[in-house]
Amino acid sequence: MKKFFLTIIIMLLIPFQGLCADVIPQNVSLEYTNTFGLYQATDKLTLYEQPSEKSHIIHSISFNGEKIFPPEIKADDLFVVFIPSKNLGLLAVSDETEDWVQVIYNNNTGAKGWLKKDEDPYRFMTWVMFYNMYGRKYGLKILKQAPDSAKDLHTSTDDKSQVVGTINMPQKINLNVIRGNWALVSVYDIDRVPKTGYIRWRSDNGVKYYFPDMK
Repeated sequence: MKKFFLTIIIMLLIPFQGLCADVIPQNVSLEYTNTFGLYQATDKLTLYEQPSEKSHIIHSISFNGEKIFPPEIKADDLFVVFIPSKNLGLLAVSDETEDWVQVIYNNNTGAKGWLKKDEDPYRFMTWVMFYNMYGRKYGLKILKQAPDSAKDLHTSTDDKSQVVGTINMPQKINLNVIRGNWALVSVYDIDRVPKTGYIRWRSDNGVKYYFPDMK
């Protein structure tokens, strides 16, 4: 009888584990903070050593959902944000010309390459543009590396301004406006009492404390 119940449990667990394996979470890497913004990758990427098609090709990469070619390329290394279900991959931009962007294609080593811009002008987003677009749509989430001081709600965009509240266990952080390294937010904490104030969404040297809660 015990063997029978053990077999049933194993049979139930196997498909459940397979289902979980198909769920790939959003990958966020912010190791390199001194960047201009993000570039939305097309499904085929050709990376050059210099901003010229006559330059040496460093890498040719393609992706479709969860599948990335060549297979040794890892999504965590390649993208700052990767949502396979939407075929959305965002690369960190470290330099830009009129027709090219220099992107970090390995977040682990910091390796860079030049990518010719697509005809769509909205593929390149400064950090402020990115936060205004995705932060306003999805709200913000606190990143693990954020210091406790980043949870303080201020009356103005000044570290010495009055603290009017603290974010504890937020249910939702709505982004209202970005002002430099500060963001005006409306917060619904676990006590469901609405709070409004300015938070530092990044440090002066570019370390991110908050990130759009993309889904």
